[in-house]
Amino acid sequence: MFSRPWALILLVLLVALVFWQRFSTEKSQLSRTALLMGTLVEIQANGDDRELLETAVTDAIAEMSRLEQLFSTHIPQSEINRLSDAGTLQVSIETAELLTLGQQIARSSQGAFDMCLGNLKRLWDIESQAPKTPSEKELREALRGIGPESLQIEGRQVTKQTESLRIDLGGIAKGYAVDRAVEILRAAGVLSAAVNAGGDIRLLGYRQGQPWRIGIQHPRQNGEVIATLMLQDRAVVTSGDYERYFEVEGTRYHHLFDPQTGRPARGCQSVTVVAADAASADALATAAFVLGPQKGLALLEQMPEVEGFLIAADGSRLTTSGLEDFLEWH
Repeated sequence: MFSRPWALILLVLLVALVFWQRFSTEKSQLSRTALLMGTLVEIQANGDDRELLETAVTDAIAEMSRLEQLFSTHIPQSEINRLSDAGTLQVSIETAELLTLGQQIARSSQGAFDMCLGNLKRLWDIESQAPKTPSEKELREALRGIGPESLQIEGRQVTKQTESLRIDLGGIAKGYAVDRAVEILRAAGVLSAAVNAGGDIRLLGYRQGQPWRIGIQHPRQNGEVIATLMLQDRAVVTSGDYERYFEVEGTRYHHLFDPQTGRPARGCQSVTVVAADAASADALATAAFVLGPQKGLALLEQMPEVEGFLIAADGSRLTTSGLEDFLEWH
C-alpha cells in the first residue's frame, strides 16, 4: 500500500535531480567586442562564474590594447615606428619575441614572409582612398635591404641592417595579440573561449563539450562558406586576396605582396593555416600565399603541428596530409 506514494516521491526527486544537474552545469556565455589594431576584435568566453569571465575578458582586451601601442604603424610613438626611425633600439620583451618569431618564419619561407615591407606598403597605399600602382624603379627602391637577415636581434636590442627600412607587422602582430589574450584568459581560469581579431582566431578548450566549428569564407563568393574546421585548443588564420584590394582594368591589386617583385602575389586566392598559436598561423598563411600553391603547401607540410589548405588562383584546392579529419568542405 506504500508503493504508489513512494513511487511518486521517487519521481519527484528524480525530476528535481535532473533539473538541478541541468542548472548546475549550465554555463554563462560572455561576448564582447572592441576596435583594436585596425580591426574588430571579438572575445567569447564560457564558464560558470560570470564575474570571473567579466574580469578575464576585460583584462584580455586591455592586454591587446597595450600591445597595439607597441606594434601599430598608425601610432606615431609606437615602438615599431621608433625602431623604423632609428638604426638600433632597445625594445620591449614582447617586441623582441615577436620579431624573433617573424625572422624565424622569414628564414623558413626563404623570405616569402617579410616584416620590413613598410616602405613598399606605403608606396602602394592599398588601404587609402587613392591607392597607387608604382613604377619598377619605385618598387626597387622600396625593396632595398629587405630579406630574412634584414634585422639583427640580440636579446632586446634590434638593429636594422639598412637604415631606410621600415617595419610593418601587419602579417603577424594581430596573431600575437590574440595569443596573449588567450594566455590572459587561461591564467584567469577560463576553460572555454574564442578570440577573433579580424579573422585571426585562437580557440581555448571546447565549446559546450564539442569542438568549435569555424567557417572559412569562400574567396570568390561573398558571404559564402567554402569549408568548416572542427577544432579545439588551436589557432586558425586565413589570408586572402579578397580582404583588402583595388581593381584597375579588371586586374586585382591586393595587400599580400611578393617580396621578390614588390607586387601582389598571384598564385593563390586564399590560404588557411591551423597551428598551435595564432602568431605563427598568421605569418605562415602570408608566407604560403606568397609562395603559391605547391611551394606553399610544401612549407606547411614541413612545419611541426601545422596544417592548412590553399585555394589556388584557378580555384583548385590543396590540403596538408593531416587536415582531413578536421575539415568539412561545402
